[in-house]
Amino acid sequence: MSNVETVIDVKGLTKIYGDKTVVDNFDLKVPRGSVYGFLGPNGSGKTTTIRMVCGLLTPNAGSGTCLGYDVIEQSDEIKKRVGYMTQKFSLWEDLTIRENLEFVARMYEVDNRKQRVDQALEGLGLSGRSHQLAGSLSGGWKQRLALAACMLHDPDLLLLDEPTAGVDPKARREFWDTIHELADKGVTILVSTHYMDEAVQCDFIAYIAYGKKLIDAPSAELVDRVGLHTWRVEGTGLSALTKKLEATPGVELVARFGTALHVSGLDKDALRKAVSGYFDQPELTWIERKPGLEEVFIHLMTGTEDNFQ
Repeated sequence: MSNVETVIDVKGLTKIYGDKTVVDNFDLKVPRGSVYGFLGPNGSGKTTTIRMVCGLLTPNAGSGTCLGYDVIEQSDEIKKRVGYMTQKFSLWEDLTIRENLEFVARMYEVDNRKQRVDQALEGLGLSGRSHQLAGSLSGGWKQRLALAACMLHDPDLLLLDEPTAGVDPKARREFWDTIHELADKGVTILVSTHYMDEAVQCDFIAYIAYGKKLIDAPSAELVDRVGLHTWRVEGTGLSALTKKLEATPGVELVARFGTALHVSGLDKDALRKAVSGYFDQPELTWIERKPGLEEVFIHLMTGTEDNFQ
């Protein structure tokens, strides 16, 4: 990252509502043109974190810069250069697609509005639907419209808050293709999600649980950094086996994945010793495998205290 421009550099960001610390001492560095994923359970502080990082919400403590501007003193400058796509569709359902985009273009005082709206419609495949009411669109088409509106003023930074919630798998794939095209053009993208298959689309991942950052790393390195080891077992009697394994030293996590169990631990030798006692059972098939992001996420969440209860 040393040779890449850092567009976000914040330290110690903290947000408190009443007696609840919603985000606790958050640090983050984001290079230009990267797709940075924020993972965590609902209510973990992902949205609040993203808003503070980009100057959209004033923290109670902390400091830093975004796009070269101070996140506290120059937040208005940051807002002009940010596109923000909320989880809930927030455009006007009783206006057409074109009317929505024209209104947003006026709000941002975009030059050559008609040409820019036409380009936005064409770029995201909305031209043939431009006179359709936004309220009549499916989830996938609403998503395209919201993204087109975010990009009208050519933002340097795009914030996506659970952008594919309620969208079908095909639309989700097409959406991520578009996101990577934008990143290739130098747009930096922060995206919150709880879909593991979307997490692997990100260049970097930060896990957040109940306001605390558990880890952040390049997505390709995250599993190795946690140091988790995993065995996969298939067969019969898995429910009973789960209870036995959970009580076995060396086993820190037993998670069901379809018709199999993934058994994980941080000590490779202790884990093998724990599971090897079941190798001679003919109804079970064991395979050592590299853990995925989902096992890592479950492991990180284990024992994390929900301070919001």
